[in-house]
Amino acid sequence: MPTPPVTLQPETRSPKRNWPRKTLQVILQYGGSALVLYLLFRLLPGRQVWQALGLLPARLWILVLIGYLAAHCIGAAKYRLVLNLGGAGIGARQAARCYFAGLFGSLFLPSLIGGDILRVAMALRVARSRAGVLLGSLVDRISDFTALVLLAAVGAALVPGTLDSRSRKIFELAGGIAIVGIAAAASAIAMLPVRRFSYRMRRRFVRLRGAVHSTVKQPGAMVRALSMSVTVQLIFIVLNVVLANACGLHLRFRIWLFAWPLAKLSAAIPITQAGIGVREAALAALLVPFGATAVLAVASGLAWDAISIGGAIAGGIFALLAGHFRPGTKSGKGA
Repeated sequence: MPTPPVTLQPETRSPKRNWPRKTLQVILQYGGSALVLYLLFRLLPGRQVWQALGLLPARLWILVLIGYLAAHCIGAAKYRLVLNLGGAGIGARQAARCYFAGLFGSLFLPSLIGGDILRVAMALRVARSRAGVLLGSLVDRISDFTALVLLAAVGAALVPGTLDSRSRKIFELAGGIAIVGIAAAASAIAMLPVRRFSYRMRRRFVRLRGAVHSTVKQPGAMVRALSMSVTVQLIFIVLNVVLANACGLHLRFRIWLFAWPLAKLSAAIPITQAGIGVREAALAALLVPFGATAVLAVASGLAWDAISIGGAIAGGIFALLAGHFRPGTKSGKGA
């Protein structure tokens, strides 16, 4: 009787086929950051940028880094909150480990979303409900995005007289993209032909719908999560203002309230690694109309990059140590 041919499963071959593409994507994004920074230093007097950075004392670097990590501790608590709203049942240490591992992963994985993917992958291993993790992660990112838009809107309302047409167009574009994105996502979910999927997939949709209902039934917790996101972003803005003042860039806080969230939103564009380069260029473009010099705006942006990189490394060390000394236990999975 002839032996049937042995076929390879797609799962065993797909990683080998995908890694060159992923590696190329990472290389291109690092190259994009390097190119943008190179152009900035070609267009601006690079020596003056480094001189502005040299004005920052070592003690200030340490204090801002501590504040940065403290803000992310609030972010980790919010991450656990939104995951558990959908029934993930994840503990505080496990949530913190997943959160800071994602923060570290954003330095190396494609764009800022790469860190989110790592965070979700780790949370799926320790959570009771996969649907709760997926929904909570989406709510977590939406709350951060909403917080940035709200802060930018408040800043725009506080500086209407000094807001030029270019800055107003950038703000309107960001708001329009947000509205279109939310509308498209809602329409896709509403028009999803659930009955055409397999029984297994329908079961997953039922669990996801249950997680959605569980989340919607707790509006107070949703408001609390949004307020935590706003608090974290406000802390980031204050820390950035401290760095900018030390570099010699003195602007009113309401201007930073408008410009900094928009610059951070621009960093989500997946053309550079972790938004490095794009954020500095966007920050300079937004602050120059308010009287800032491009040199000092870029210097403050680079200072913030150094803090975020240092914080991501510290987060990665924490995630590694937390898993080494007190490994999480698998409490169960839902599909």
